[in-house]
Amino acid sequence: MLNTMNKLTLSKLNDGVYRVLRDQDEHVGYLKLINGVWKFKAIGYDEHGDAIPGGGPLTDRHNTTFSDLDEAVINAKLAPT
Repeated sequence: MLNTMNKLTLSKLNDGVYRVLRDQDEHVGYLKLINGVWKFKAIGYDEHGDAIPGGGPLTDRHNTTFSDLDEAVINAKLAPT
């Protein structure tokens, strides 16, 4: 069972990019539509608030791919346990 404190949600930026948010709007990455496939791009932030592409709590899931934007499937593949 998925821990609801780690539930991921999507926030649309445009037709080809969604922000991936965890818990209370913590930004942990993007889903980008690349060549017809949704690809997860992890992101983290350093102590100064500067972005670290490929970093953050989901760095080990960077470049995970999805055929569509099904939040249940995305959570099953990306959400920390």
